[in-house]
Amino acid sequence: MAVLIEGVESASPAMRSGMQVGETLLSINGNEISDVLDYRFYMTDPVLEVETRTFSGQTKHYRVEKEEYEELGLTFDTYLMDRQMSCKNRCIFCFIDQMPKGMRPSLYFKDDDSRMSFLFGNYVTMTNMTEQDIQRIIKMHISPINVSVHTTDPQLRTEMMANPKAGSSLKYLRMLADGGIRINVQMVLCPGINDGEALRRSLEDLEKLMPALESVSCVPVGLTKYRDGLYPLRTYTKEEALETIELIHGFAQRMLQQYGRRVAYPSDEFFLKAQLPFPPVEYYGDFDQLESGVGMMALLEQEFQQALEGVASRPIHRTLSAATGLLAYPLIKRLAGLLMERFPGLDIRVYAIENRYFGEEITVAGLITGEDLTAQLAGKPLGEALIIPAVMLRHEQDRFLDDMPLTKAQQLLGVEIRPVQNDGFLLADALAGEAVYQ
Repeated sequence: MAVLIEGVESASPAMRSGMQVGETLLSINGNEISDVLDYRFYMTDPVLEVETRTFSGQTKHYRVEKEEYEELGLTFDTYLMDRQMSCKNRCIFCFIDQMPKGMRPSLYFKDDDSRMSFLFGNYVTMTNMTEQDIQRIIKMHISPINVSVHTTDPQLRTEMMANPKAGSSLKYLRMLADGGIRINVQMVLCPGINDGEALRRSLEDLEKLMPALESVSCVPVGLTKYRDGLYPLRTYTKEEALETIELIHGFAQRMLQQYGRRVAYPSDEFFLKAQLPFPPVEYYGDFDQLESGVGMMALLEQEFQQALEGVASRPIHRTLSAATGLLAYPLIKRLAGLLMERFPGLDIRVYAIENRYFGEEITVAGLITGEDLTAQLAGKPLGEALIIPAVMLRHEQDRFLDDMPLTKAQQLLGVEIRPVQNDGFLLADALAGEAVYQ
């Protein structure tokens, strides 16, 4: 599929060769270009033979000489140079199906695009992929790839995802592993459905992918209060969470002895539900599953404590506040206490925000809305600034999940709101109101 050139960057190899806006990119070094993966893979060579077609239908050929891996300098209508593939599944636990109406339209798009997995770390189910797609991944060595598996039982996977291709697409895991592609797996666990013996089977099946299997995250299903008409699910009890953690730990310990790494991990939410402390940072290896909420709390605490190492005590006369979700609240309160011990005169008020918008079962900070934040902090002493996790806001850092602008939240609360990334060093500085290194 040919791709229309929307822009040619100034002083780029493409501009020097004479390529023009409005031409259609056909091929690079004889390879047809259909999307961003083709483009980025084939443009890396230092010498390129580029074929385009003009608006009038004339075929043009360009010889481009550049540095290896230097950008060619073309821009296109969309980043993917193609439409983004949407999810064709109807998973019984799908979070988007549990969202209320009236939120930003982009929040209702169900992504299931393998290219987004490679480019941005998104997870894909593989149900809308073909063997040709798999072979292209292997040829280009797009690694690692992140896959939402949920269960390796073909029939159960088909039932959970309500897609007849869900079971048969599991064969792609073996193809990817044989092709040298590293695989990260995510499993959303639902009590009484794909945990227990079903989880044990899944882990044992996934072990057969070693050493290509990089990591497995096990995440408890997240349920909002908007589930009318959806599959009947419930959350984990403390006892069930403990049993699930024990099962995963048993498998992980065997992997550690056999392969030198644990491979499988419960998410931080499981430890919260089981009322267990988070493991130390050594437990998580290379933190392959941070984006799935695996080890985020342990890493944040380690970074925070490293930020304070060797920092002398000194007076800091400031009053600030911090707000977060129920999951992170105990840790943030403890870290704030460490700062106040180190810096006399520093007063930090930490607030836990309940998720009334989606329901109390949702405990992560990234799903707190501006409405909940402002309603629950109204009239509270907030000091000179309110520190919040940056994940409460969209990528542009200007709006909450419910589309409330950050500026409106600041007006309602009468305080500056400072979003902070999930980084212990940045959090230490933000909570202190200044750099702790002086």
